[in-house]
Amino acid sequence: MSHPASPPHRIALADERRTVRYDELEPLLAAEQRWLKDSGGHRFALLADNGCGWAIADLALHRGAFPNVPLPGYFTAGQMRHVLGDAGIDALLTDQPERAADLAAGFLPAGISAQSGLHLFRRDTPTTAQALPPDTIKITYTSGSTAAPKGVCLSARSLDAVAASLAAATADFSLSRHLCLLPLATLLENVGGIHAALRSGASCVIPSLHTTGMSYGSLDPRRLITTITAHEPSSLILVPELLRVLLMTAKQGWKPPASLKFIAVGGASVAPGLLAAAARLGLPVYEGYGLSECGSVVCLNTAGANRPGSVGRPLPHVHVRLDDQQQIMVSGPLMSGYLGDSVATGATNGEIATGDLGEIDADGFVYVRGRLKNLIITSLGRNISPEWVERELQAEPAIGMAVVFGEARPYLSALISPAGGATRAQVDAAVAQANARLPDYAQLRTWATVTTPFSFASGLLTANGRPQRALIYKRHAGTLASLYPEGTATEATA
Repeated sequence: MSHPASPPHRIALADERRTVRYDELEPLLAAEQRWLKDSGGHRFALLADNGCGWAIADLALHRGAFPNVPLPGYFTAGQMRHVLGDAGIDALLTDQPERAADLAAGFLPAGISAQSGLHLFRRDTPTTAQALPPDTIKITYTSGSTAAPKGVCLSARSLDAVAASLAAATADFSLSRHLCLLPLATLLENVGGIHAALRSGASCVIPSLHTTGMSYGSLDPRRLITTITAHEPSSLILVPELLRVLLMTAKQGWKPPASLKFIAVGGASVAPGLLAAAARLGLPVYEGYGLSECGSVVCLNTAGANRPGSVGRPLPHVHVRLDDQQQIMVSGPLMSGYLGDSVATGATNGEIATGDLGEIDADGFVYVRGRLKNLIITSLGRNISPEWVERELQAEPAIGMAVVFGEARPYLSALISPAGGATRAQVDAAVAQANARLPDYAQLRTWATVTTPFSFASGLLTANGRPQRALIYKRHAGTLASLYPEGTATEATA
């Protein structure tokens, strides 16, 4: 992992308890790789808090080509048991041995790594393991929103291609210190914050999720801001909600560190208003786009090619085109397939249908307009992407979040969570402003405000902030029905 830009004594990894220099990293990983091989494990799961231990285990598993399943801490116990069985895990690495004992029936303690400090648990009885696509070294589970999340199988070639592209794309920033805020089980932070950062010769600062205020299901803005101020990073990776927190705090007088050069934002659609506010405050925010099936990042705005409103140009290792439905199609070194699929759904140099609607301008910048499966077809035959309308609504300061409906209805409606202490009158004025920017058929005709904001904790948002549309509709069915007094049609929730 050494790099010409990395002096041997530069810190490679750091958390609250330890630091690892670049000249120490290679021997440390070699020792961890030997220990993993000697453990007799074949397929590993990694369940640990952010820290040097997580990174060391992950990097050594990558080097040794051991299949590795990072377990998101927000998964329920049932979802984790599903993953352990689905992926045929016979070895578990964790810093939570008491949780592992309850979680993994049939696993027994089998030692502690001298390098990562993580506990090893081995399955005491053989497990029937599904065959993995060739060269699979990482299985990332795409969502915690269902009882049985799906495993995306990725090769070292795919992951290394993304990391190399990210390192090259951000080279002009001369990044020296990356602060990991997202859980490392998130593929975006794993690839961008560890693998790409080390290729760039940067120091990876990896505080615990408690320190950063990023505990699953909740966010402590004070801890988040304190951590950013204390570590003076040159780069961050954020989801839109974290960017919103930074902007709100900056408006209240917080001074972002002058060291910040590159803030990548992805994981969900970014409201134009957030990007505009970041620009006014001088925050170096660059929007990107990707998906697990493509090994994470596909497109990224950079210092030399930044077009606000777009998600940037495709990274060098991939090719992007639109099909006849305007769906974004990606080819290159992608996933090898989904775990358990009898039919190959991905190929090393195949093409992925992303399910995202988009545009590509004359200069090659990509714009994401919404999800194909979310497309609303009104009773007047208009095809409307709800995300397009939602972005316009959320560009207004009075609107925190909006979820748009209208399938088989004559007009669109929305549930709106007001921002801060916005009144109904302010929300109404904001809707009028957004409507003025939209064509007649995409304007809201009616809406209702919700008193409790949509959140991951309530089950109405995914972990990266996308609305769970069917669940939101079900929970607010009565309110939505009242917005269509003629009662002519029923909202589709499939």
